[in-house]
Amino acid sequence: MRTYTFSVRTAKEILRDPLTLFFGIGFPLVLLFLLSAIQANIPVSLFEIANLTPGIVVFGLSFIALFSATLISKDRSSSLLQRLYTTPMKARDFLAGYILPLIPISVMQSAVCFIAAIALKLPISVNILYSLLLIVPISLFYISIGLLCGSLLNDKQVGGICGALLTNLSAWLSGTWFDLELVGGTFKKLAYALPFVHAVEMEKCALLGTFDGFWGHFTYVAVYTVAMLALAIFVFTKKMKQN
Repeated sequence: MRTYTFSVRTAKEILRDPLTLFFGIGFPLVLLFLLSAIQANIPVSLFEIANLTPGIVVFGLSFIALFSATLISKDRSSSLLQRLYTTPMKARDFLAGYILPLIPISVMQSAVCFIAAIALKLPISVNILYSLLLIVPISLFYISIGLLCGSLLNDKQVGGICGALLTNLSAWLSGTWFDLELVGGTFKKLAYALPFVHAVEMEKCALLGTFDGFWGHFTYVAVYTVAMLALAIFVFTKKMKQN
């Protein structure tokens, strides 16, 4: 009941700022339509709708990290968390209360992108549902980053790290905007050492219905998600005990 109550409160706080929520959903859609328009005039295989949509979907999830980080940092700066620490709520209640509302929001955001992609002639298939299911572990990775940043930084710093740095990392290191093979070298090695490109490739495998390389990409995302979530839980719990 404590977790449920706090989850409802978290969801209301997110929905109370419709402009931020609209930007998180609307900006990826603008990119989807813009790059599709480029593809229509200058055909590039990378921007074909089946290849482009997974990248846009994963890129959109970077805004989920911003949502969670901003929410926690504001709760810290307003001393709300310090007051709640005096209640019977435990660390797991707080963490679940922050995480659970963001997962359906992530799936909804991704579903909107897929609906737009269908309007741009993405074939309708059951693979879209598989892709939406795989949004859950990817979104957990981004939510964990938000939990970590929100536990360590104030709301202004969160805007720079999650709002600027993370979105750019997701964009440039995911292989969405350009073929990483064309860059090669250290940049390619760095990209494949991080989970962003693996998340995109995992979504592509699900959308195209192929298992070629799927489990390798899934393992990368799963390991990063578990590690980031564990680190976020550790930092949040430590901060809670300090207060």
